Amino acid sequence: MDTLALLRIGMLGTCSVYKVTMLPISLDWAPCIGNTVTIMSQRAAADDYIDRDSRFAIVEGRNIHYKRAGTGPSVLLLHGSGSSLQCFDQVAVGLSAFDVIRPDLPGFGLTGPRADRDYRIQTFANTVAAFLDSIGVAKASVVGNSLGGNVAWNFALDYPRRVDRLVLINATGYPGKSLPLALRLARNPIGRVLLRRLSSRSATERNLRSAVGSRKSVVDDAMVDRVYAMLTRTGNQEAFIDFANTEQIDRTTEIAAIAAPTLVLRSASVDGQHFTRDIPGSLERIHPSGGHLLPDEDPEWVASALVNFLTEATSPKKGQ
Repeated sequence: MDTLALLRIGMLGTCSVYKVTMLPISLDWAPCIGNTVTIMSQRAAADDYIDRDSRFAIVEGRNIHYKRAGTGPSVLLLHGSGSSLQCFDQVAVGLSAFDVIRPDLPGFGLTGPRADRDYRIQTFANTVAAFLDSIGVAKASVVGNSLGGNVAWNFALDYPRRVDRLVLINATGYPGKSLPLALRLARNPIGRVLLRRLSSRSATERNLRSAVGSRKSVVDDAMVDRVYAMLTRTGNQEAFIDFANTEQIDRTTEIAAIAAPTLVLRSASVDGQHFTRDIPGSLERIHPSGGHLLPDEDPEWVASALVNFLTEATSPKKGQ
């Protein structure tokens, strides 16, 4: 996180609210103006997403940016890699009967990079536990998309008594699952150079369009501006590369031990997922035309599935 942002955010403390009034910059200045102006424009665009609903919790010595709204049973929404809590904006609207909590995971969004550069999935899970402690939540239903789903099922393994119900949306974790282009580039030495030097708004738009299914219209200017601003916020690009090159432990043989009632939401086009097969008693709903970014692509479908699952009567599994 850059010094200016630390000065702004570090004074806030837990549950504080802050609004930055700046003109958002949506132009891709990199090809035509020097690095200093580029960084300033990126910073202004990213910080503009700190709004009146933003809160900051001090967790493990760093600020976690999050939003929280509603009353009722707690539901934790975890976003994917290269994304931020805003991917659940419209899903959260449909969960008004719940206490909806959405953090920016370390390395992403307005939370920014970890100083120790530790992006192991188990570390993410431990940070989620510490975050819930910091805001006074003992137990929640945990919903994760992509990387967030990977963190969610690892959290369910490591902190089973803190998970009411588990929802995995195009979750990752199985070795055979194909990787998005950005992750493949970040794992290649030449690709890393390309990511650093050629990152642009237009490239961000192309990547987003390749990640969604038939509803290409969801990749509009607002979505591209937001994702580009977060990806290019100071430190986040290096954090993404660090995450992509972190060796992860394969825990898929442990998945059958997940005890929480589980719903798997999967796009028909997404491969390498076997959660329904491996988690006893789990349920699955398949979106026929969605891509990798279901909360952005069809938030009504996701929210409806969540409400039905989170409110239906379910017999507790062994160990609950």
